[in-house]
Amino acid sequence: MNTLTTPFGFSSTAAEVAAGVDLAGRRAVVTGASSGLGKETARVLASRGAEVTLAVRDLAAGQRAAEEITGATGNPAVHPARLDLADPASVAAFANGWRGPLHVLVNNAGVMACPEQYTPQGWEMQFAINHLGHFALATALHGALAEAGSARIVVVSSTSHQRSPVVFDDLHFDFRSYDPWTAYSQSKTANVLFAVEATRRWAADGITANALMPGAIKTNLQRHIGGSSGRVSADQLKTVEQGAATSVLLAVSPLLDRVGGRYFADCNESEVVDRRTGTLLGVARYAVDADNARRLWTVSEALLSHTR
Repeated sequence: MNTLTTPFGFSSTAAEVAAGVDLAGRRAVVTGASSGLGKETARVLASRGAEVTLAVRDLAAGQRAAEEITGATGNPAVHPARLDLADPASVAAFANGWRGPLHVLVNNAGVMACPEQYTPQGWEMQFAINHLGHFALATALHGALAEAGSARIVVVSSTSHQRSPVVFDDLHFDFRSYDPWTAYSQSKTANVLFAVEATRRWAADGITANALMPGAIKTNLQRHIGGSSGRVSADQLKTVEQGAATSVLLAVSPLLDRVGGRYFADCNESEVVDRRTGTLLGVARYAVDADNARRLWTVSEALLSHTR
Protein backbone atom coordinates (compact mmCIF):
# COMPACT_ATOMS: atom_id res chain seq x y z
CA MET A 1 0.00 0.00 0.00
CA ASN A 2 1.58 3.26 -1.13
CA THR A 3 1.73 6.22 1.20
CA LEU A 4 -0.71 8.87 0.00
CA THR A 5 0.72 12.32 -0.67
CA THR A 6 -1.10 15.46 -1.76
CA PRO A 7 -0.14 18.91 -3.10
CA PHE A 8 -1.04 20.37 0.30
CA GLY A 9 1.00 20.72 3.46
CA PHE A 10 1.56 22.38 6.83
CA SER A 11 0.46 25.87 5.80
CA SER A 12 -2.53 24.89 3.67
CA THR A 13 -5.92 26.12 4.84
CA ALA A 14 -9.22 24.28 4.90
CA ALA A 15 -10.59 26.63 2.24
CA GLU A 16 -7.63 25.90 -0.03
CA VAL A 17 -7.99 22.11 0.13
CA ALA A 18 -11.74 22.36 -0.55
CA ALA A 19 -11.44 24.81 -3.45
CA GLY A 20 -13.36 23.63 -6.50
CA VAL A 21 -15.19 20.84 -4.67
CA ASP A 22 -18.97 20.93 -5.15
CA LEU A 23 -20.83 19.60 -2.09
CA ALA A 24 -24.33 20.56 -3.20
CA GLY A 25 -26.75 17.81 -2.21
CA ARG A 26 -24.35 16.32 0.33
CA ARG A 27 -24.99 16.21 4.06
CA ALA A 28 -22.44 16.42 6.84
CA VAL A 29 -22.36 16.16 10.62
CA VAL A 30 -19.53 17.82 12.54
CA THR A 31 -19.27 17.17 16.27
CA GLY A 32 -18.00 19.93 18.52
CA ALA A 33 -18.73 22.52 15.85
CA SER A 34 -19.63 25.51 18.00
CA SER A 35 -16.01 26.76 18.10
CA GLY A 36 -12.44 26.10 17.03
CA LEU A 37 -11.58 23.46 14.46
CA GLY A 38 -15.09 22.06 14.33
CA LYS A 39 -16.62 25.42 13.53
CA GLU A 40 -14.05 26.12 10.81
CA THR A 41 -14.54 22.65 9.34
CA ALA A 42 -18.29 23.21 9.27
CA ARG A 43 -17.87 26.67 7.76
CA VAL A 44 -15.79 25.38 4.86
CA LEU A 45 -18.13 22.45 4.18
CA ALA A 46 -21.05 24.89 4.13
CA SER A 47 -19.14 27.24 1.85
CA ARG A 48 -18.90 24.44 -0.72
CA GLY A 49 -22.67 23.86 -0.60
CA ALA A 50 -23.11 21.06 1.93
CA GLU A 51 -25.99 20.83 4.36
CA VAL A 52 -24.20 20.81 7.73
CA THR A 53 -25.46 19.73 11.13
CA LEU A 54 -23.49 21.11 14.07
CA ALA A 55 -23.63 18.38 16.72
CA VAL A 56 -22.99 20.26 19.97
CA ARG A 57 -23.50 19.90 23.71
CA ASP A 58 -24.44 23.57 24.16
CA LEU A 59 -27.36 24.20 21.81
CA ALA A 60 -27.29 27.99 22.29
CA ALA A 61 -23.61 28.11 21.31
CA GLY A 62 -24.40 25.88 18.35
CA GLN A 63 -27.17 28.21 17.23
CA ARG A 64 -24.81 31.19 17.37
CA ALA A 65 -22.22 29.27 15.35
CA ALA A 66 -24.82 28.24 12.76
CA GLU A 67 -25.93 31.84 12.33
CA GLU A 68 -22.33 33.00 11.93
CA ILE A 69 -21.59 30.30 9.36
CA THR A 70 -24.75 31.07 7.38
CA GLY A 71 -23.87 34.76 7.46
CA ALA A 72 -20.35 34.08 6.24
CA THR A 73 -21.25 31.57 3.52
CA GLY A 74 -24.79 32.46 2.49
CA ASN A 75 -25.75 28.82 3.05
CA PRO A 76 -28.96 28.56 5.11
CA ALA A 77 -28.69 24.78 5.49
CA VAL A 78 -26.60 24.92 8.68
CA HIS A 79 -28.36 23.63 11.78
CA PRO A 80 -27.39 22.88 15.39
CA ALA A 81 -28.46 19.69 17.12
CA ARG A 82 -27.77 18.63 20.68
CA LEU A 83 -25.25 15.87 21.27
CA ASP A 84 -23.54 14.98 24.54
CA LEU A 85 -20.93 12.36 23.70
CA ALA A 86 -20.53 11.38 27.37
CA ASP A 87 -24.20 10.35 27.53
CA PRO A 88 -25.20 7.23 25.55
CA ALA A 89 -28.85 8.30 25.66
CA SER A 90 -28.00 11.63 24.03
CA VAL A 91 -26.05 9.87 21.30
CA ALA A 92 -28.92 7.47 20.68
CA ALA A 93 -31.42 10.34 20.54
CA PHE A 94 -29.31 12.21 17.99
CA ALA A 95 -28.95 9.12 15.78
CA ASN A 96 -32.62 8.17 16.11
CA GLY A 97 -33.58 11.65 14.98
CA TRP A 98 -31.52 11.48 11.80
CA ARG A 99 -33.37 10.91 8.54
CA GLY A 100 -31.92 10.22 5.11
CA PRO A 101 -28.35 9.72 3.92
CA LEU A 102 -25.23 11.04 5.63
CA HIS A 103 -22.24 11.67 3.39
CA VAL A 104 -19.66 13.00 5.84
CA LEU A 105 -19.29 12.43 9.59
CA VAL A 106 -16.52 14.45 11.23
CA ASN A 107 -15.73 13.14 14.71
CA ASN A 108 -14.10 16.35 15.87
CA ALA A 109 -15.27 16.98 19.44
CA GLY A 110 -13.04 16.05 22.31
CA VAL A 111 -11.58 16.78 25.71
CA MET A 112 -7.87 17.03 26.49
CA ALA A 113 -5.99 16.26 29.72
CA CYS A 114 -8.97 16.84 32.00
CA PRO A 115 -8.91 16.12 35.73
CA GLU A 116 -9.89 12.60 36.73
CA GLN A 117 -13.58 12.11 36.01
CA TYR A 118 -15.86 9.17 35.27
CA THR A 119 -19.24 8.76 33.62
CA PRO A 120 -22.13 7.14 35.53
CA GLN A 121 -21.15 3.90 33.76
CA GLY A 122 -17.67 4.07 35.31
CA TRP A 123 -15.91 5.00 32.08
CA GLU A 124 -12.91 7.31 32.23
CA MET A 125 -14.14 10.60 30.79
CA GLN A 126 -11.60 11.12 27.99
CA PHE A 127 -12.02 7.56 26.73
CA ALA A 128 -15.80 7.97 27.02
CA ILE A 129 -16.02 11.24 25.06
CA ASN A 130 -13.15 10.98 22.61
CA HIS A 131 -13.70 7.33 21.67
CA LEU A 132 -16.82 5.62 23.01
CA GLY A 133 -19.22 8.47 22.28
CA HIS A 134 -17.99 8.80 18.72
CA PHE A 135 -17.95 5.01 18.30
CA ALA A 136 -21.59 4.87 19.42
CA LEU A 137 -22.51 7.74 17.11
CA ALA A 138 -20.87 6.22 14.04
CA THR A 139 -22.29 2.75 14.58
CA ALA A 140 -25.77 4.16 15.19
CA LEU A 141 -25.51 6.18 11.97
CA HIS A 142 -24.14 3.28 9.94
CA GLY A 143 -27.38 2.91 8.00
CA ALA A 144 -27.41 6.58 7.02
CA LEU A 145 -23.76 6.43 5.98
CA ALA A 146 -24.40 3.32 3.90
CA GLU A 147 -27.43 4.98 2.30
CA ALA A 148 -25.16 7.76 1.01
CA GLY A 149 -23.39 5.20 -1.19
CA SER A 150 -19.97 6.78 -0.73
CA ALA A 151 -19.56 8.15 2.78
CA ARG A 152 -16.55 9.30 4.75
CA ILE A 153 -15.83 9.35 8.46
CA VAL A 154 -13.13 11.76 9.60
CA VAL A 155 -11.65 11.13 13.04
CA VAL A 156 -9.62 13.83 14.77
CA SER A 157 -6.80 12.15 16.69
CA SER A 158 -3.47 13.57 17.90
CA THR A 159 0.27 12.94 17.88
CA SER A 160 -0.22 12.40 21.61
CA HIS A 161 -1.35 8.89 20.68
CA GLN A 162 2.36 8.09 20.61
CA ARG A 163 2.40 8.40 24.41
CA SER A 164 0.15 5.41 25.08
CA PRO A 165 -1.45 2.42 23.37
CA VAL A 166 -4.92 1.33 24.36
CA VAL A 167 -4.36 -0.54 27.62
CA PHE A 168 -7.06 -3.17 27.27
CA ASP A 169 -6.53 -4.61 30.75
CA ASP A 170 -7.15 -1.23 32.42
CA LEU A 171 -9.07 1.08 30.10
CA HIS A 172 -10.57 3.15 32.90
CA PHE A 173 -7.62 3.45 35.30
CA ASP A 174 -9.06 1.07 37.86
CA PHE A 175 -5.54 -0.05 38.73
CA ARG A 176 -3.21 2.52 37.22
CA SER A 177 -2.75 5.90 38.84
CA TYR A 178 -4.70 8.37 36.74
CA ASP A 179 -2.61 10.63 34.55
CA PRO A 180 -4.50 13.14 32.38
CA TRP A 181 -2.05 12.93 29.48
CA THR A 182 -1.88 9.14 29.48
CA ALA A 183 -5.66 9.00 29.46
CA TYR A 184 -5.84 11.50 26.60
CA SER A 185 -3.18 9.61 24.65
CA GLN A 186 -4.97 6.28 25.05
CA SER A 187 -8.18 7.84 23.74
CA LYS A 188 -6.37 9.28 20.73
CA THR A 189 -4.91 5.86 19.90
CA ALA A 190 -8.46 4.51 20.10
CA ASN A 191 -9.51 7.11 17.52
CA VAL A 192 -6.99 5.77 15.00
CA LEU A 193 -7.90 2.15 15.68
CA PHE A 194 -11.56 2.97 15.08
CA ALA A 195 -10.74 4.32 11.62
CA VAL A 196 -8.82 1.14 10.79
CA GLU A 197 -11.59 -1.23 11.81
CA ALA A 198 -14.50 0.87 10.52
CA THR A 199 -12.93 0.82 7.09
CA ARG A 200 -12.36 -2.93 7.23
CA ARG A 201 -15.94 -3.59 8.26
CA TRP A 202 -17.75 -0.99 6.21
CA ALA A 203 -15.80 -0.43 2.99
CA ALA A 204 -18.19 -2.79 1.20
CA ASP A 205 -20.97 -0.35 2.16
CA GLY A 206 -19.06 2.48 0.52
CA ILE A 207 -17.89 3.86 3.90
CA THR A 208 -14.28 4.74 4.62
CA ALA A 209 -12.74 6.27 7.73
CA ASN A 210 -9.44 8.04 8.26
CA ALA A 211 -7.81 9.62 11.31
CA LEU A 212 -5.67 12.73 11.52
CA MET A 213 -3.50 15.00 13.58
CA PRO A 214 -4.67 18.59 12.99
CA GLY A 215 -1.51 20.19 14.35
CA ALA A 216 -0.88 22.49 17.29
CA ILE A 217 -3.64 25.10 17.41
CA LYS A 218 -4.80 27.25 20.31
CA THR A 219 -8.48 26.44 20.82
CA ASN A 220 -10.88 25.69 23.69
CA LEU A 221 -9.48 22.15 23.72
CA GLN A 222 -6.61 23.45 25.85
CA ARG A 223 -8.86 24.79 28.61
CA HIS A 224 -7.68 22.15 31.11
CA ILE A 225 -4.01 23.03 30.55
CA GLY A 226 -4.31 26.79 30.85
CA GLY A 227 -4.79 27.46 27.15
CA SER A 228 -1.29 26.25 26.32
CA SER A 229 -0.46 24.25 23.21
CA GLY A 230 2.15 22.33 25.15
CA ARG A 231 5.84 22.22 24.41
CA VAL A 232 5.50 23.41 20.84
CA SER A 233 7.65 26.10 19.28
CA ALA A 234 6.02 29.12 17.69
CA ASP A 235 6.92 27.97 14.18
CA GLN A 236 4.92 24.75 14.74
CA LEU A 237 1.70 26.55 15.65
CA LYS A 238 -1.12 26.67 13.12
CA THR A 239 -4.06 28.97 12.70
CA VAL A 240 -7.52 27.48 13.06
CA GLU A 241 -7.88 27.75 9.27
CA GLN A 242 -4.71 25.70 8.81
CA GLY A 243 -5.62 23.28 11.59
CA ALA A 244 -8.91 22.36 9.93
CA ALA A 245 -7.26 21.68 6.59
CA THR A 246 -6.50 17.98 7.10
CA SER A 247 -10.02 17.30 8.39
CA VAL A 248 -11.54 18.98 5.36
CA LEU A 249 -9.13 17.21 3.00
CA LEU A 250 -10.20 13.82 4.35
CA ALA A 251 -13.85 14.84 4.20
CA VAL A 252 -14.06 16.12 0.62
CA SER A 253 -10.95 15.71 -1.52
CA PRO A 254 -11.24 13.40 -4.55
CA LEU A 255 -7.69 12.29 -3.69
CA LEU A 256 -9.25 10.31 -0.81
CA ASP A 257 -11.84 8.41 -2.86
CA ARG A 258 -12.04 4.84 -1.52
CA VAL A 259 -9.06 5.48 0.78
CA GLY A 260 -9.52 4.44 4.41
CA GLY A 261 -7.93 3.10 7.55
CA ARG A 262 -5.04 5.58 7.46
CA TYR A 263 -3.62 8.42 9.54
CA PHE A 264 -2.76 11.86 8.19
CA ALA A 265 -0.95 15.00 9.35
CA ASP A 266 -0.27 18.21 7.45
CA CYS A 267 -2.60 16.96 4.68
CA ASN A 268 -0.47 13.90 3.93
CA GLU A 269 -0.42 10.31 5.13
CA SER A 270 1.99 9.77 8.01
CA GLU A 271 4.81 7.28 8.27
CA VAL A 272 4.32 4.31 10.60
CA VAL A 273 6.86 4.52 13.44
CA ASP A 274 8.09 2.20 16.17
CA ARG A 275 9.07 4.82 18.73
CA ARG A 276 8.08 8.34 19.67
CA THR A 277 9.21 10.77 17.00
CA GLY A 278 9.58 13.86 19.15
CA THR A 279 7.73 15.75 16.42
CA LEU A 280 4.09 16.19 15.47
CA LEU A 281 4.39 13.57 12.71
CA GLY A 282 4.24 9.78 12.58
CA VAL A 283 1.68 7.16 13.57
CA ALA A 284 2.58 4.44 16.08
CA ARG A 285 2.45 0.93 14.71
CA TYR A 286 0.15 -0.17 17.54
CA ALA A 287 -2.37 2.49 16.48
CA VAL A 288 -2.84 1.00 13.01
CA ASP A 289 -2.55 -2.64 14.05
CA ALA A 290 -5.46 -4.66 12.67
CA ASP A 291 -5.67 -7.02 15.65
CA ASN A 292 -5.78 -4.12 18.10
CA ALA A 293 -8.46 -2.47 16.00
CA ARG A 294 -10.67 -5.57 15.99
CA ARG A 295 -10.22 -6.03 19.73
CA LEU A 296 -11.12 -2.42 20.49
CA TRP A 297 -14.28 -2.67 18.38
CA THR A 298 -15.40 -5.77 20.28
CA VAL A 299 -14.62 -4.22 23.66
CA SER A 300 -16.43 -1.00 22.71
CA GLU A 301 -19.53 -2.88 21.63
CA ALA A 302 -19.51 -4.78 24.91
CA LEU A 303 -19.22 -1.63 27.01
CA LEU A 304 -22.03 0.10 25.15
CA SER A 305 -24.29 -2.97 25.26
CA HIS A 306 -24.73 -2.45 29.01
CA THR A 307 -26.30 0.99 28.42
CA ARG A 308 -29.16 -0.23 26.26
